[in-house]
Amino acid sequence: QVQLVESGGGLVQAGGSLRLSCAASGLTNYAVGWFRQAPGKERESVSSISWSGTTTYYTKSARGRFTISRDNAKNTVYLQMNSLKPEDTAVYYCAADPNKLISELTHEAPYWGQGTQVTVSS
Repeated sequence: QVQLVESGGGLVQAGGSLRLSCAASGLTNYAVGWFRQAPGKERESVSSISWSGTTTYYTKSARGRFTISRDNAKNTVYLQMNSLKPEDTAVYYCAADPNKLISELTHEAPYWGQGTQVTVSS
């Protein structure tokens, strides 16, 4: 079975950092994306990474503050979040889509984790 499990969320002050992890099992050769959803807002893409790790994507608000990476030997994708802002507060989800380019990874990805809460206080 395919499983994605996020961890690393928590409460942090503005300007602080968190490192999210997405541990995957049951699939290989998959692109991974991080999405977030705040109350009353639509789920949005934050960052994505190709299977090889050579191609990455960041939404405008994340660019320069967040870094996505992966360790395929550990089947884990990371999202290092620095300089956090209250606007980053949301539930963060990782999603996987086998054999997809990161440009094709959307909210319709077939596999999702349960989400991890990130709360940034001012």
